[in-house]
Amino acid sequence: MRHSVNRPPTPDDRDNRRKDLTLEEIINIKLIETGEKERLMELLRERLIDCGWKYEMRTLCRGLIKKKGRKNVTVDDLIHVITPKGRASIPDSLKAELLQRIRAFLVPNS
Repeated sequence: MRHSVNRPPTPDDRDNRRKDLTLEEIINIKLIETGEKERLMELLRERLIDCGWKYEMRTLCRGLIKKKGRKNVTVDDLIHVITPKGRASIPDSLKAELLQRIRAFLVPNS
């Protein structure tokens, strides 16, 4: 089995665990091996900055820190509050674009 800092281990053909992989895991491995996952992540970062999402999340974090006091807020507190709001506020058009790119990757001649 090969190991890397940047990706999870890729099972060898000899490895019996390949039979136990879910479709999601197989797709994830293929995305990582081809470098497509990193390209999608970069696209996501760019689009979130362009639409103001990153600024909105930063503002929410700063507001929480002001409310509770700088010394009374942990990273876990921020994650707990911001994660649901962040996920819910990602534009549907961006989700659709990423989904379309993943579909195009999985079925290249569609």
